[in-house]
Amino acid sequence: MNTAEVQKAKLQFGIIGNDPDLLRAVDTAIQVAHTDLTVLITGESGVGKEFFPKIIHSNSVRKHGKYIAVNCGAIPEGTIDSELFGHVKGAFTGAVSERKGYFSEANGGTIFLDEVAELPMPTQARLLRVLENGEFIRVGSSDVEKTNVRIVCATNVNLPDAIANGRFREDLYYRLNTVPINVPPLRRRGDDVVLLFKKFCMDFAAKYNVPRIELEESARMALLNYGWPGNIRQLKNVAEQVSILELNRKVDGDVMSRYLPEQPKSNLPMFAGQHSERKTFESEREILYSVLFDMRRDITELKQQIENLRSAGNENQEHMQYYDSVQPAQPVMHPTLHIHSQTPHYTHAESVVDEYVEEALSLDDVEKRTILMALERNKGKRRNAAKELNISERTLYRKIKEYGIE
Repeated sequence: MNTAEVQKAKLQFGIIGNDPDLLRAVDTAIQVAHTDLTVLITGESGVGKEFFPKIIHSNSVRKHGKYIAVNCGAIPEGTIDSELFGHVKGAFTGAVSERKGYFSEANGGTIFLDEVAELPMPTQARLLRVLENGEFIRVGSSDVEKTNVRIVCATNVNLPDAIANGRFREDLYYRLNTVPINVPPLRRRGDDVVLLFKKFCMDFAAKYNVPRIELEESARMALLNYGWPGNIRQLKNVAEQVSILELNRKVDGDVMSRYLPEQPKSNLPMFAGQHSERKTFESEREILYSVLFDMRRDITELKQQIENLRSAGNENQEHMQYYDSVQPAQPVMHPTLHIHSQTPHYTHAESVVDEYVEEALSLDDVEKRTILMALERNKGKRRNAAKELNISERTLYRKIKEYGIE
């Protein structure tokens, strides 16, 4: 990676962040700029895909030619061919004069087709012809015209899925995808979230002539733990809202959480303290069911250990001490279950285990108990508890309020 060139491009186009995937995307754009290869830029909506065709154009031999950006999704289907390829006089109602299309205007330069997956199928066939031999025909004409343009495309659509659904041409996809560049979503860029937020707050402080927003650690964690479905566009909107509405310019996590909408999905722990494998589930209930299955498995293992001791026929003090060490002093993660006797008698222990396994467990109690245990282990520090549980502070605050936890 040419670090100097990457930093120069970041400064030139106002790209903020040090995420390795982002830097790799910038470096790829710089490297491919010196060729005429077609580039396909992919990534979620709002990640900043529009910067990369500009990087490519400014570092290419075409930098003195025209650069035209076209949002394919914003042009009505009935006029898209005319916009891209032009038309002759009388080609359709309202065509009172001939018109050059974007491919004629950008001759010798670069054309950026944003939201390329929104092109109708007939227009995709026309675009494929341009890619193959640089030829196109204006609407209403029979004359073949030539153009010499560099084509860069972008989409937030999964094109293989679109191909499978008959909404995108497979041959066009392979022509566009000569050099792919994927722009990472904001939620995967780590501390870049905070850097961008601070930059936006500085810009809005200057724009609205107000003091700059300062972030406490809890506010910083709230930004990092949020999923940012709207990516940089959403982050900028939140920064503007906070900059305008907050009288106290020092923002903490509780204040920041008020500006972050609820996320459709939630990451909750399988067990408190397990960090090795973070999993995403469709609902909190699905997670809690998984918790119960794990609990039942642990109880089954405990029963097996007790049965092994019984089979051995050794009921001396050593085995009684062993049982004391494995029997839980109180029911794990279930505040409604009461075990009245701690006597290390195996027959009684089996009945207790059976009762524990058979009883209908309360999912809400399991979740509440998990949160209480995490808070207790972290001496009431919510930020640390949320980190241990692998959930955002916002989600933890909401759960604490929901369960009335003091």
